[in-house]
Amino acid sequence: MKTRILSLLLLMSMAASLLVLPAQAAPPPNRFYDLNGDAYASVESLRLMGVMDGFSDGNFRPNSQLTRAQFCKMVVCALNAEDELGLYRTVTVYPDVKPSHWAAAYINMASKGKNAISGFSDGKFYPDRTVTLGQAATILLRVLGYKDENIGGVWPDSYLSFAASIGLTDGVDTTKGNSPLNRSDAAILFNNLLRADVQGEKSTSAFLASAGLTAVPDMVLVSSNARGPDGKETAMLFSDGSLYQMAGDKASNGSLNGLKGTLVLEGQKVRTFLPDAQGISRVITVAKAEATQITDRSGAKYTITGKTKVYRNGAETSWSEARTWVNPGASLTLYLGTAGNVEFIFIGGGDSSTEAIVVYEKGSSKGFESLTGNVGGYTIYKNGCRANAKDMRPYDVATYSSSTNTIRVSDTRLTGYYESCTPSPMEPTSIHLLGRDFDVLTTAQSSLAKFRPGDQITLLLTEDNKVAGAVKPGTAGASANAIGIATSVSGGSVKVELLCGISIEGTVDLGDDGNGTSQIRQEELNRMQNRLVRVTSTGKKTIGLARLGGGVSGALDLEKRRIGNANLAETVSVFRYTAKGIETLSLSDLGAGPIPNGEISYAHLNWAGQVDIIALGAVNDGSVLYGRTSVTMDDGQDVLRISIYNDQGLVAGPFRSHYDISGGVYVAAVESNDGTGFSSIRPLTALKEVPNTAWSGESAVTVEGRSYTIPVTVMAYNKDSHEWISPSDGKSIVEIAHAYAQKCDMYASEDGVIRIIEVGGDFR
Repeated sequence: MKTRILSLLLLMSMAASLLVLPAQAAPPPNRFYDLNGDAYASVESLRLMGVMDGFSDGNFRPNSQLTRAQFCKMVVCALNAEDELGLYRTVTVYPDVKPSHWAAAYINMASKGKNAISGFSDGKFYPDRTVTLGQAATILLRVLGYKDENIGGVWPDSYLSFAASIGLTDGVDTTKGNSPLNRSDAAILFNNLLRADVQGEKSTSAFLASAGLTAVPDMVLVSSNARGPDGKETAMLFSDGSLYQMAGDKASNGSLNGLKGTLVLEGQKVRTFLPDAQGISRVITVAKAEATQITDRSGAKYTITGKTKVYRNGAETSWSEARTWVNPGASLTLYLGTAGNVEFIFIGGGDSSTEAIVVYEKGSSKGFESLTGNVGGYTIYKNGCRANAKDMRPYDVATYSSSTNTIRVSDTRLTGYYESCTPSPMEPTSIHLLGRDFDVLTTAQSSLAKFRPGDQITLLLTEDNKVAGAVKPGTAGASANAIGIATSVSGGSVKVELLCGISIEGTVDLGDDGNGTSQIRQEELNRMQNRLVRVTSTGKKTIGLARLGGGVSGALDLEKRRIGNANLAETVSVFRYTAKGIETLSLSDLGAGPIPNGEISYAHLNWAGQVDIIALGAVNDGSVLYGRTSVTMDDGQDVLRISIYNDQGLVAGPFRSHYDISGGVYVAAVESNDGTGFSSIRPLTALKEVPNTAWSGESAVTVEGRSYTIPVTVMAYNKDSHEWISPSDGKSIVEIAHAYAQKCDMYASEDGVIRIIEVGGDFR
């Protein structure tokens, strides 16, 4: 049964997100400036095969009409038959096609050698007449082995109908068979031809095989500009590690990078690469990366598995391995199957920085055009947020992500102790500090040559954490800003997962003055476990940590997307501290209600004065804890100890305390700075027997004429089951509590916010 050829339009929609170009100073070869994004990949497949090409002015001219002579050349190249042209150069088949005609050999071969085209009734060929869609479809059907007796009927309608039935004209408007064929439609026809089967007397075979070519399906093209055995960067590198040199002198413009498809070989060299016309690709910015789901900044969710293949910097891994270094704000390219499932993922769009521009003037985009190879129409993103030239700041680092035709700007700066390098300080390709190696771009070597191992140094990092430059610590406008989560604290050793996607590790010098100072510092260090920290390095294999808190005042208004007067960044990262550690959230997880400032432990402002990092919950640095007290007495001593529990378990204590608080009381408490007690503990205001009719939706309640806010972080306790209520079956905590009884008790803080709801007991 003939293979149904999928519409090239689907391929084009896939290619729209995958305009991949190498970052280089010179313009990429044959980058056609008059093609929109949808057509780059399809035309590039044909260009590599020699079927189609552009013009000397750098344009493809998709709407230009093709002549019969031009179409004959395309047929011969598609058949991989150029080696046979010598047999047809000196013969005359048609009186109006002399051997001196530029296309004589192609016309003669297509006519007599391949029986694909014929002349007119007067014996002439008319090579300079435009070829019609009906003629083109007929020629390609003959190339596929179909004869007039297989089709019959009225020409061209019956031929166009038959061509449509086997998918040859998928993506082409066939309602006007006598209209001239333009170059854009010709590209679609030939892409369909390359995926077709040849009809023989006894069986069918793939068209590519009939042309003496080998098809290798299910290949993922990582780079079409890899360094081949000949030393030139014209080879194709695939996700399985295989490397193939391009046939002839062709060099790809990169628009096929990152695609899954069929590798077409001539012997052991690449003739072309045909992207699969299945599914689509989507570039997203991550809000939350989980084991079985990715949430983007719009709230859209994508289901994945731990075995889903992931590609980063040309290397293949699995999602279970990769997700630990996919942080909020990261750029991913998801390849979705026809069922909407994620088939594989490229981190950062599949690109790997090879060249970077360091910005030295505010508002400057100098060097960006050369970075893209003078390809216009690019978009600028800074730290994952849409930006423009005026948003550039000194020491920003710009790279070109050709998979999305975007300039990717990073302002990540990391200060540390320069431990070692490879191969030499004058021309390092790798530098070691903070317990890890950093790849050095060639464009960074001149600035790194000013430093030596043993120096303090501030690295300017690209979006994929390569070194683009270096400056002295303390340089104005280049202060260290690397933030991460202290995921492992053991003794004096720490490991920090930076939000930019890398891990660093080392030891912390606790010191000891003989009076227990080191013990106090150890306690402080232990309290940094699973907390946001800022990192530096002052010595070999040592790391300095600073806890983060405060930053912006005001409540988090989710509807207006702001904290106080500061707007939220497009790619804001949200974390929540719990008794079990730290969890990553998306804004959609927070519902619609406001979150008071007392529940915001930390908020960070980015380069635009927007909040790009939020940490919710208590971090033991003065933040308010809400919960239910438990009181015990020390054995044999008249000493009161208070613990506080909430839906996260034990969150504070047991601490010796002079506060006269009974057990089972709902309170607002603040731990002391040294973490050994409470600096403040107050009972919440009790609102008794609040009827369900007092509620205004899920976010407000009115009691005795006063309105109280119910935040999305409200907790609820069930006195019947003696358990805190958790979301279940798609219902929120508020929905479950509201449905449990006709009345409830509520507990409010001084700012008029309901912190805890209690149901059960006497309320049935």
